[in-house]
Amino acid sequence: MTRLTDACAKFDAFNAEDPNRVTVDGRSVPKELDYAQRMTHWLEKIAPQASEALRLAARAQHIGRWTSPRSGYPMGKPGYLKWRRDLYAYHAEVAGRLMADAGYDAASIARVGVLLRKENLKTDAEAQTLEDVACLVFLENFYTEFSRRYDDDKVIDILRKTWKKMSPAAHAAALDLAQTLPPDRLRLIERALAA
Repeated sequence: MTRLTDACAKFDAFNAEDPNRVTVDGRSVPKELDYAQRMTHWLEKIAPQASEALRLAARAQHIGRWTSPRSGYPMGKPGYLKWRRDLYAYHAEVAGRLMADAGYDAASIARVGVLLRKENLKTDAEAQTLEDVACLVFLENFYTEFSRRYDDDKVIDILRKTWKKMSPAAHAAALDLAQTLPPDRLRLIERALAA
């Protein structure tokens, strides 16, 4: 077993403890374990030559997220941003600990931490790829349900902000993916991009 395989197995075992469940192909699975697998799937699809650090970061993107629910922070943008920053640090800490258990050195752990904390997003190509993957996972798996909970103007604003985070290569993948969405959800994307 390689260190990468071992570390990912440790990440998956940690995420298998998620009490929140989702149904995938008729089976109930831990939510964050499913999310980690979806991140890996999209990374392999858009960046098959990704570095080991990026593969690890993608697999650990939401590791243990259920331990810090959004409801534990004040409502509104400042509370949301603090929750996200705290989660980034937590994901990096847990991933680093499990990577050390798998035999990774401090430099490798630090690199994955940089990616998970979203440092240098606009100047680090791997951080951008990780963000692209997260946006594509959202669009494919969560956008339809999420968008039905809010009014169209709010959804369009969120779509525009998401689009700005993505690279041109991810834009192309997202446009292909959008064609598989329900027509009313596709129209919202078209409206968001038309402005």
